[in-house]
Amino acid sequence: MPCARRNLLLATGAACGLGGVGAVVPLLGSMAPGALARLQGGARRVELGQLAPGEHRVLRWRGMPVWVLRRTPAMLDALARGEQHLADPMSLRGTTPSWARNRWRSLRPEFLVFSNVCTHLGCVPELRLNGGGDLPQHWPGGFACPCHGSLYDLAARVWRDMPAPDNMPVPDYEFIADTTIVLGVHRD
Repeated sequence: MPCARRNLLLATGAACGLGGVGAVVPLLGSMAPGALARLQGGARRVELGQLAPGEHRVLRWRGMPVWVLRRTPAMLDALARGEQHLADPMSLRGTTPSWARNRWRSLRPEFLVFSNVCTHLGCVPELRLNGGGDLPQHWPGGFACPCHGSLYDLAARVWRDMPAPDNMPVPDYEFIADTTIVLGVHRD
């Protein structure tokens, strides 16, 4: 009898242990973020090597459009030409990270990473590489908001006397290779 009793206790303990694991695993799984939350909220690796100079890529990250623009040497030269017309050329206002408070608003001049959302009412400005037409002749190109007419240069810096009060936001990111960044992470 003592042997049968011990086997019964061991079997009962094993069944209770398996039942406990069976209850805890789904509970822990339900606490993990869903696919949409992982897509929108966490750090995101972005390969930039396929972008040719002058091309851009639009991503959706944390519910906002994030642009990566690979600027040409001519685009970089245009940044200096329009600085006297900018409201905040060194991005001292707003939430621009300290490492992006430069003429390029980026870690590397060639690549601009920014959230393409107008700081006036949240519209999405369009890439317009030339002035003229309905735009000022002296505007060297950049981003034009179709809703209320705010103009930004090719570093997403707003021109003076526009409806938009600030430069477009620059998210945290860092380069982990020559043409690979991780959005949502920055180490000084």
